[in-house]
Formats: sequence, C-alpha cells, structure tokens
Amino acid sequence: MNASTHPVLVRAGSAETLQDGATSLITLLADSDRTQGALTANRATLRKGSPGAPAHFHTAMTEMFFVLGGSLRVLLGDRIVTLGTGDFVTVPSRLTHAFAPVRGEEADVLVVFTPGRERFDYYRLLERVYRGEATVEDIKAGSERYDNHYSASPLWQAELAGD
Repeated sequence: MNASTHPVLVRAGSAETLQDGATSLITLLADSDRTQGALTANRATLRKGSPGAPAHFHTAMTEMFFVLGGSLRVLLGDRIVTLGTGDFVTVPSRLTHAFAPVRGEEADVLVVFTPGRERFDYYRLLERVYRGEATVEDIKAGSERYDNHYSASPLWQAELAGD
C-alpha cells in the first residue's frame, strides 16, 4: 500500500490528549503529515465555563465543526449561531470565527481542517502556555506557521461578557 492510500487509524486509548485550559481538552487525531496534507483533525472537549477559542481566522484552511454532544456557540463573522448534538458547520478561510460551549453547558466537538496543516505542535504550545511554560507571545510568533490569526470581535466579546 503506498502512502497516498494508507488509512489513518487512531485508537481512542492511544490518542494524545492535551489540556489547554482548566476546562478544555484537545485530543489529537490526525495531523497533515499522516493524511498526506488532506486534513487535520482533533476532538475538543469543552467543559462548562470553558472560554473555547478566541476570535481568529485562517488564511488557507476551511475549519469544520461537528458537535458530538452538548451545545456549542460559534461566531461566524458578524453573527453567532448555536449548534447542538449532530449539527455541523464549515468556516471558510479568512472568515473570523470563535467557539465556546453554550452558557451552563458542555460541548464535545470534532474539529477538522482542510487542507491539512501541521497543527499538533500548535495545540502542544497552547498546553505549554496553560502550564506557564510558554507565553502568549510564543503563540503570536507562530501565527503564520500554524495559520492561526487572532482578531478582535466586539460581538464575541459581548457574548462572552454574559458568562
């Protein structure tokens, strides 16, 4: 079997799980190097009160969210939508977006990027920042490498102010 047709199988017990905040876990499923650049996938487990991900955009990737359980708020440019179990949304490149569980709820989400981009080191960096082993400046320095560009969203800030 050649590399372009090799399946990627990740068993739940062997997936690397990172803690990027007091109420948030990221389970690494498949990075672009394992999918020949087709996609990158992770599972986000957001507990009650999790701030989720701040407003940001990607220049070269579409990001997809499939809610496995719970309820998720998603900023999509100039509007906020609520997704429930089984709901799915794609976020095209360059659209500012953010996400967090609905107030008082949890959210379990499959997150997929296409085309794939090596992002697992980005998630590991987030965990190091949470542990105090790296800084927000390190995240900013990696924005091009990880295609993760933070932006301001007064709408999202107002949404989170009610939490």
